Amino acid sequence: MSKKGRILVAMSGGIDSSVAAMMLHDEGYEVIGITMKTWDYETSGGSRKTTGCCSLDDINDARALAVEKGFHHMILDIRSEFGDNIIDNFVEEYLAGRTPNPCIMCNTHIKWDALLKRADQLDCEFIATGHYANSRQLENGRYVVSKGLDENKDQSYVLWGLSQEALARTRFPLGSFTKPEIRQIALDQGFEALAKKGESYEICFVPDNDYRGFLNRRVDGLEERLSGGRFIGPDGEDLGEHRGYPYYTVGQRKGLGKAFGEPMFVTKIDPKTNAVFLGRKEDLMGHSMYVRNINLQKVDAITDGMDAITKIRYKDSGAMSHLFNEPDGRIRVDFEHQVSAIAPGQSAVFYDGKDLIGGGFIARSTEIPLSFSQKITKGEALEDVVDKS
Repeated sequence: MSKKGRILVAMSGGIDSSVAAMMLHDEGYEVIGITMKTWDYETSGGSRKTTGCCSLDDINDARALAVEKGFHHMILDIRSEFGDNIIDNFVEEYLAGRTPNPCIMCNTHIKWDALLKRADQLDCEFIATGHYANSRQLENGRYVVSKGLDENKDQSYVLWGLSQEALARTRFPLGSFTKPEIRQIALDQGFEALAKKGESYEICFVPDNDYRGFLNRRVDGLEERLSGGRFIGPDGEDLGEHRGYPYYTVGQRKGLGKAFGEPMFVTKIDPKTNAVFLGRKEDLMGHSMYVRNINLQKVDAITDGMDAITKIRYKDSGAMSHLFNEPDGRIRVDFEHQVSAIAPGQSAVFYDGKDLIGGGFIARSTEIPLSFSQKITKGEALEDVVDKS
């Protein structure tokens, strides 16, 4: 074993994780690359080939780089765990009238668990990924994720769910680099094709970006069961029929399927009545929200009134807020200034400067925390799924 020890590196075949593996190898670690097979598109009945982290080409690219650099590589099939948890949760969230975060769920509950389990089997002290983020241990002993150097690529938002145990063993080699610098490293190492590789912003199991079609393929007769739902205007007026509430998200303006004479946005979704509420842009503004399923990193408890910059979506710049504990375990977030399109189901992430205080999922005001293991069972009545919300 090398002086620096053995490290298991998650390799998707893309440029970021590939350069992370190369950097660690060059630093003197004994690198073992691992590519996780999470899903294949053919099983969902889609019309496009598997892409991104699940494609055969990317798996082969990861393996070829490992052979070229002289370290071990393996493939780990976690399709069963991924499908049972991430895809079922994705469908359940839409049927509950929320907007899911499948990549965050996958990081928190599938990929890190799988990596750490295999690291133990392979006697690897650490694991590493190609995320643009940093982490460190504080004087109080806790581990915290902080923003990466490249603000345009910072991925700390998607890492709020990582536990202290996971963070203690995780390394983020790219945290102190910008994306152009990573591309240059690939070029300098002689991997021109890798340096020119594009990026995918799609959900891996919805590579055609048509989540509505995906829902229809996963839930038999969904459109028929949801027919007759109504658009409700800002003054309570009936604005006509819609396709079904799961096909819309809070903040949506395009793709409503109707002309209303002025721009209209989805402001609220009621799964119990199959109603989609519409309003003008100003109707999307809100001063507060509730957050459930909290995971804390920098602190072990929220102090009432704690200041935080809160992000409510990945590309959100964040807004000044104050955090308060609720008796049921949720956190209430009061913003100093109104924010737009607070969408239940999306992640809310709290920052102290560049450090991640913690995060959770945005809840409706009456919503209680849900168990992650709660799933849609085959043949379950739609109304039963809605009642879980």
